[in-house]
Amino acid sequence: MDHTPFRPDAQDFVTDPYPAYAELRAAGRIHHHAPTNQWLIPHHADVSALLRDRRLGRSYQHRFTHEEFGRTPPPPAHEPFHTLNDHGMLDLEPPDHTRIRRLVSQAFTPRTVERLAPTVRRLAARLVDDFVAAGGGDLVAEVAEPLPVAVIAEMLGIPAADRPLLRPWSAAICGMYELNPSEETAARAVRASLEFGGYLRELIAERRTSPGDDLISALIAAYDDEGAGSRLTEQEMISTCVLLLNAGHEATVNTTANGWWALLSNPGQLAALRAAPEALLSTAVEELMRYDTPLQLFERWVLEDIEFAGQVLPRGSEVALLFGSANHDPARFLNPAVLDLARADNPHISFGAGIHYCLGAPLARLELLASFGELLAKAPHLRLAAEPGRGPGFVIRGLTELQVLC
Repeated sequence: MDHTPFRPDAQDFVTDPYPAYAELRAAGRIHHHAPTNQWLIPHHADVSALLRDRRLGRSYQHRFTHEEFGRTPPPPAHEPFHTLNDHGMLDLEPPDHTRIRRLVSQAFTPRTVERLAPTVRRLAARLVDDFVAAGGGDLVAEVAEPLPVAVIAEMLGIPAADRPLLRPWSAAICGMYELNPSEETAARAVRASLEFGGYLRELIAERRTSPGDDLISALIAAYDDEGAGSRLTEQEMISTCVLLLNAGHEATVNTTANGWWALLSNPGQLAALRAAPEALLSTAVEELMRYDTPLQLFERWVLEDIEFAGQVLPRGSEVALLFGSANHDPARFLNPAVLDLARADNPHISFGAGIHYCLGAPLARLELLASFGELLAKAPHLRLAAEPGRGPGFVIRGLTELQVLC
């Protein structure tokens, strides 16, 4: 299509991409976007299928060099970011992905997560108590951010005094997941990668001599005890910890902020939730993840020539799976533009699908249920104090602040 409604550099699109997604879906199943040289996939069924299609990968470097794949290698100055990013399971494919996920998944079984529930609820209660006692404030900075950071830091064994470092490092690194990040963004990500990686290297050294009851100590034990073909390298350990910290709170922070903005913008639905939280809270959390998706786009590389929707996609092509559009597809969701907290049939793909399905989904749900539940119970008159500040990114969709009164 000559004119594309997909304009990730335009502020009006970033503020509300959902009307543009409707245009894309109406125009077809696949569209080439020249500015980013990506194939856009806007429909739920197609996004869901391609997430599971093993002819596509999060990476190609397990099979090809950059040159063999027809891609330009990243600039040498960006190397610290790519070393950190490329050794985490989010951007790995089997067999490395399988090996790392098997080791890390032991910390995210339903039973393990359920054991965390009292800690999560205690942290959420304390944050909300302090927030209500202060009469409100910035919901992002005072509730949405501290809870998941504290939980994942507790799991990893990050000392409490060091936890304020985590969110700035994470934000700087995640800037590289936007489309066509600037050199300034890349420089910030490189600096954060070096600092974060160095910090974790020192922490891992400490845990080697003084192990604790935490995930870093467990990963070290796996590193030391597993056979050479199945253990984590030290770089994989560092990259895995960074991924867990980043992924373990970015989406939860943004779902919390986006979710409360959606509730405050839909007072009828908020009133219904306040009237019957026990009945509605679980489906409400799923609906808020669908309604304003915290991660709007995920990329895949075409590892071999394929035909899709009548279009040949040669090896080396990049596919952009539009999660936000898929979650608003009327072919799958009744009245998708309507916030319906009682929506029972809700196969949103905010956690992905296939082998890269979000490992932390049970923990994220636990955190969201805890924070929303506490605020509903203890701030029954929570209301907007000022228009929210929206983050500049398109891929990672969230608010910079949400000022409210209790």
